[in-house]
Amino acid sequence: MVSVRALDVLVVDDDDADALMIEEALEGSAVPPVVHRVADGSQALEYLRREGDYAGAKRPDLILLDLNMPRMGGREVLLELKGDAELTAIPVVVLTTSNAVPDIVSSYAGHASAFVTKPLDLVDFESAVQKINKFYGDIATLP
Repeated sequence: MVSVRALDVLVVDDDDADALMIEEALEGSAVPPVVHRVADGSQALEYLRREGDYAGAKRPDLILLDLNMPRMGGREVLLELKGDAELTAIPVVVLTTSNAVPDIVSSYAGHASAFVTKPLDLVDFESAVQKINKFYGDIATLP
C-alpha cells in the first residue's frame, strides 16, 4: 500500500483574500497539505533559503506563486529559484490573476511547472486549487 503524506506548500501571494481562499480550498482535501504563506518575493526567498525569521523553515514540496507583488514580484522570484541549484527542483505553479500572453510565456521561459489563471468565481477558484493539490499530491512524483 502506498503511504500518503501531506504536501508542504508555500503560498507566495500578497493578497490576503486570495491566500485565505487557497488555504480554505486546500483544507477540503483528503490529505490536506501543510500550508505556509509569505506576502512577497523577498520573503519567499528568505523562507526558501532559511534566512532570518525563517531559519527553521521546511523546504516545501510545491510553491504557488503570484506574479504581481510588492518589493519583489513573482517573475523575479521564479528566476532566482530556477537559478539556484538548491531550489531549482521545487515545482512552481504560477497562480495569478493575469491571463496575458507575455506573462504566460515568461513564466514558462522561467521554468514554471504550470501557469494557472485564478478564476473569478469562488467555486471555480477552489476547484482549480484542489486540482493542483491533487495532481502534485496524488499523481506527480516529487523530488
